[in-house]
Amino acid sequence: MAFIKTRKKIVSSAIASSLSVIAVNAIAQEQVTQLPTINQEVVAEKAPSLKVDKSANAKFVAPLLDTPKSVSVISKQLIEDTQVTTLSDALRTVPGITLGAGEGGNPNGDRPFIRGYNSESSMYVDGVRNSSSQNREMFAIEQVEVTKGSASAMGGAGTSGGSINMVSKVAKKGDSLEGSVAAGTDNYQRITLDGNKDFGNGIAARVAVMGHHNEKAGQSDGAEYARVGIAPSITFGLDTPTRATLSYYYLKSDDTPDSGVPYWNAADKTATGKPLNAKQGIYYGWLDRDFQKQENQSGTLKLEHDLTDNITISNTAVYSNSKNDYLWTQPDDSKKNLATDQVWRRVNSRISDTDTFTNQLSMFGKFNTGSLIHSFNTGAEYSKTESDKGNYTVANSKGQTGGGVGSSGGCNGQTAVSSEYWCTSAFNPNSKDPWLGTTTANKKTTTTESENTSVYFLDNIEITPKWLIDLGIRWDKFETEMLTHATNVKVKNDGDNDFFNYQAGVTYKPTENGAIYASYATSTNPVGVDLGDGSEAISATLNNLDPEEVKTYELGTKWDLLDKKINLTAAVFRTEKTNTRATDSSGNTQNIGETRVDGIELGANGNITDKWAVSLGYTYLDSELVDAGFTKNTDGSYSPSANNGNQVQNVAKNSATLWTTYQVLPQLTLGAGAIAMDKVYGDAANTKFVPGYVRYDAMARYNVNKNVDLQLNVNNLSDERYFTKAYASHYATEAEGRSAVLSVNFKY
Repeated sequence: MAFIKTRKKIVSSAIASSLSVIAVNAIAQEQVTQLPTINQEVVAEKAPSLKVDKSANAKFVAPLLDTPKSVSVISKQLIEDTQVTTLSDALRTVPGITLGAGEGGNPNGDRPFIRGYNSESSMYVDGVRNSSSQNREMFAIEQVEVTKGSASAMGGAGTSGGSINMVSKVAKKGDSLEGSVAAGTDNYQRITLDGNKDFGNGIAARVAVMGHHNEKAGQSDGAEYARVGIAPSITFGLDTPTRATLSYYYLKSDDTPDSGVPYWNAADKTATGKPLNAKQGIYYGWLDRDFQKQENQSGTLKLEHDLTDNITISNTAVYSNSKNDYLWTQPDDSKKNLATDQVWRRVNSRISDTDTFTNQLSMFGKFNTGSLIHSFNTGAEYSKTESDKGNYTVANSKGQTGGGVGSSGGCNGQTAVSSEYWCTSAFNPNSKDPWLGTTTANKKTTTTESENTSVYFLDNIEITPKWLIDLGIRWDKFETEMLTHATNVKVKNDGDNDFFNYQAGVTYKPTENGAIYASYATSTNPVGVDLGDGSEAISATLNNLDPEEVKTYELGTKWDLLDKKINLTAAVFRTEKTNTRATDSSGNTQNIGETRVDGIELGANGNITDKWAVSLGYTYLDSELVDAGFTKNTDGSYSPSANNGNQVQNVAKNSATLWTTYQVLPQLTLGAGAIAMDKVYGDAANTKFVPGYVRYDAMARYNVNKNVDLQLNVNNLSDERYFTKAYASHYATEAEGRSAVLSVNFKY
């Protein structure tokens, strides 16, 4: 790939430019360990730690200890320890999250499920929705905050099972320079640089740059990933009542994606059960044909002014553009090709180009009404998105679509040669087969426009030091329409498109360092909530439906122990989703379905001793398809779905994560981790699944001096074959095999 070959020049130029601005003064400075602040009220931890006490999202108006919600924070220290490079990898350190696979209708990008509910449209950057289909990087991210349970009072439409907020690296006080140069197995190469320059007079600038390349661990002649990124920012008015931050983010990637492994039950020769028992690292893709190219950029202007010592007004305006362009092989199992040891290389493709403008105006701070102390955030938000979507027409050398192997997509016993290599061996596929066909881009076949307006008020009220009340209300008006250009037909969401959401909680603090809470929160999932660029786009069969409604009940406790060095959490909860879209007894899609998830969650984050740090969590999810609607019988009548009572797809009953480090010597720190997950079903019928697994990781870090360290990370120590994503119909995504990365890290 030309992009892969030139990435080193791009990254080198970016680094050289950055160094020329910041290097002279940065080397003389001590390490700056405080995370950047979003505003004067929002301050992250003062030293590197796995424990985070306060969210960087100003909508969390109280410290996490006093917030009646389950919130998991992937801290800067955990990101550095584990050396995760993508959001998907980072989210695997949080129990209760599974990852969904993409296809054509479900775009190939980040698709997390929180507590069993799709959160693809519930992604935020610095509190601003960022829901377009993309694979997100970590080079410009300070920490990741996962809110669990219904949260539309805070985040707006969607957020059924929770939301994910990424905190950006932005300009801050002080001079600092840090970075990493890494190399490893599977042609792994990565370089990052993060420099901050304080010019004085309240002005500071920061830039983060990254270049990355690797092949999929354990796979030969298969998936390959390359990307470059840069994220500069400048802030004016630091430590003054009026502050302004201008920032920009750019990420470009050029990947050869993995096509996954088809489901197959050898006993009855059906495309059910677990993925095919083939060799680890098998790859069905077609190197001459397959690709995925993404380009994501955003510009942000944030203005803040302190009206008083306790009240701040803020306005954030963001413009973003996201492009996702791919054509890749799905190993098709629908026609039982595996019965003849063949796989049909079905095409999945997408061309999307999405523009979004968002403006958030808020006022937050503290005030008193008599003896009551209020910590509040109130504001209004507006966003508008326009998304053009298309795909590729793919034909063989004779101009036949469907690969020239029959319109049914079955190999029908053809050989690789006679099918022009659209058919390949199920157990020994050849990724280097020649591509003899043609691809034609069909850009902008549809255009979807979405507009959202909302106002909200959030308030945490301290009645006494022992009793706190948390309240929130939000009104949203969400409108979307899709234009099909070939027919000039428009489809609008004609259902109920304005709605209220609420949250309420009570917290009892028996001691200053402990809290016991009960809470209730709602979410609303309207038609087209993914803003035209996800798996829940509007269609003619859905446009007149009302939003799906979700509510979460939670009872929990949080404790800061060992001189507040470690935080322990426990919660029990229930999330119910009603008005779910399902087929009724007449064969129409209506708001008649219902799902339910009951769960338990345990967590610990922080230091047991000054030398021993730990981050661990466990989640139990008992999910049920309470009402899956109706299914059509052979005589044309309809009966209640046989899926009623089944486990909800993309939910692991048990999941656990562990990461721990110990400083065995002043210069040497050792770390170890494990990720465990139960079986996950890909479909509502519970006929297709990926087995449970346990994966082990390890880390060793040696401090050469106070500024430089060497770090070795070994992932999947036992080279376990497991699967990270279960798609509903055809395939599952195999995880990477064992890999090792050695990095040189520096901080000044």
